[in-house]
Amino acid sequence: MPEGHSVHRIARQFRVNFVGTSPEVTSPQGRFAQGAALLSGREMTDARAVGKQMFLEFAGDQWLRIHLGIYGAWDFAGDVRIDPSIQIHGQTPGHSKLGQTGENSGPGGAVDQDGEDSVTSIGAPRRARVRMAESDKAGEIDGSFPPEPVGQVRVRLLNESVCADLRGPTACEVLTPAEVDAVVHRLGPDPANADTPAERARFVERAGKKKTPIGLVLMDQSVVAGIGNVYRAEMLFRAGLNPHTPANTLDRTVLESLWDDWAALLDTGITVGQMITIDGLEGEAYQRALVERDERHWVYKLEGTPCKNCGTNIVLEEFGARKLYWCPSCQS
Repeated sequence: MPEGHSVHRIARQFRVNFVGTSPEVTSPQGRFAQGAALLSGREMTDARAVGKQMFLEFAGDQWLRIHLGIYGAWDFAGDVRIDPSIQIHGQTPGHSKLGQTGENSGPGGAVDQDGEDSVTSIGAPRRARVRMAESDKAGEIDGSFPPEPVGQVRVRLLNESVCADLRGPTACEVLTPAEVDAVVHRLGPDPANADTPAERARFVERAGKKKTPIGLVLMDQSVVAGIGNVYRAEMLFRAGLNPHTPANTLDRTVLESLWDDWAALLDTGITVGQMITIDGLEGEAYQRALVERDERHWVYKLEGTPCKNCGTNIVLEEFGARKLYWCPSCQS
């Protein structure tokens, strides 16, 4: 499932490529035809992310809410501009002429094995998504703009220069401003939007009331927005916390440190496009981390291998219906 950094990167791409334009909105798949008709031709006035959810504002008090879930993803095509605050290959590429699903993307192309750092194809693992799309397409892509929809496209937004296709979201709906406020109110704080003492205190208060294990609390989007399975495992390791520790038994300073670490990791993830959770990587080590997941994480998907810190084998267990990775020694 895409975590908070990916959704913020998507929102920034919409801000630089669509806000201020009046895109045509369609539903090639047909499942969102009514909602698309409500939005098509309206000026997009804002694009924002809160945790794992994105909200696109259109003139006339209409909002499009997207939750990618496990399988959802956006693909951009055309003369796509890259938000200057985000990077590819450790650099800001500027813009790139793209085909559907991100091919011929030049400096905007994916360097990571799963395309995790892409700004043009963001969401569920790109390799699997492209395979599904290719099995559905009727003919070859000829490079023309706009491209023919590939796969089951729920929503397509198209302006004069850029096309954005959405596939496989968990949620895709048109909301009123009041309905958007209600959704956001149910979410916990997101440091990418406001890394302030007040928001940190809101997280500490919500987490500190929970008797459930901290390993579950960090995944509770009503407590803190944006953390998924990867960041959860890595943050707990970095803090030396046993995932089973009840959150309400943790000292306030521990919870404050978790918030501060999440803010820092999220900022790196948004900027670089990778969930890099090992500090101090430089030179060749940093370049390897950009490409290879195992080189940028401490414990995630490293079960059965020696801990990079103490040598104890990393453990994998089922925890809250998700996979949890942790070191029994470093997190005792």
